[in-house]
Amino acid sequence: MSQTNAEPAKSNQPKKRKRWITPKNVPYLFILPAVTFFLIFTVYPVISSLLLSFQKREGSGYVFAGLENYIRLFQDGLFYKALGNTFLILLIQVPIQLFLAVIIAVALNSQLVKMKSFFRIAFFMPAITALVASSIIFMIMLDENYGLINYLLSIVGVEPIAWLSDPFWAKVALMVAITWRWTGYNMVIFLAGLQNIPGSLYEAAEMDGASKLKQFFYITIPQLKPIFLFTFVLSTIGTLQLFDEPYILTEGGPNNSTLTITLYLYQNGFRYFDFGYASAIAYVLVLIIGVLSWAQMKWAGEDK
Repeated sequence: MSQTNAEPAKSNQPKKRKRWITPKNVPYLFILPAVTFFLIFTVYPVISSLLLSFQKREGSGYVFAGLENYIRLFQDGLFYKALGNTFLILLIQVPIQLFLAVIIAVALNSQLVKMKSFFRIAFFMPAITALVASSIIFMIMLDENYGLINYLLSIVGVEPIAWLSDPFWAKVALMVAITWRWTGYNMVIFLAGLQNIPGSLYEAAEMDGASKLKQFFYITIPQLKPIFLFTFVLSTIGTLQLFDEPYILTEGGPNNSTLTITLYLYQNGFRYFDFGYASAIAYVLVLIIGVLSWAQMKWAGEDK
């Protein structure tokens, strides 16, 4: 009996190539560049600086030092000096800034003020002005011998003030510069909140005989509570990260009276090249910001 070798019939259909781009993975391809940049420029520096905070420089490299940088930090009197300066600015300047922002926003939201667009732009302009340029202008205006401010004070018989060389007045000058720059920014946020308050609340209050002052305290302020919380947290974080103004105006002086935490971090990292210690300062600052933000949310009852 003969045996036949039956060969399988070859298919004439072409082989289907595997498609790498499909409707399912297209969205991931679109977000891939953003995720890649986020990992490279955000996640990697965060992890790298955290590891660096546990190292110290020896020779040309870094070696593991455990908690040595953090122990040194909490024994550093200059760190507490910078921390105290920063909190002093926070406790004095932020309430003044937010108070002015609310008053300006209420005024620009009323029907009594004309040319509202002009004034809104004028108050917001400092927030988008180049920081170096504005700081140089402040340095010129606050010069003890030839500054415009002391010239105006001399007209009314006031002795020249050492705005940038006296520890007390240097803090005042720094707070004035910060207030000038960020009041308009917060004003815009409050203005947006005011425009979302229903007009029917004010109409009902007027029918009940409530004065404008009572409407402000019993309607405007309570309705702006989320805006107050948002701006206060934002201003707190910004003040704790304060660097540009003290660096340009006073360089932390005189006698470290305007030294802030971030400026001290910068000095250790880029003046003394002690990056391990600077990283430890950075993470302690992050912890302080996180605790204060949580406390503000808790106090305002916004965590429920």
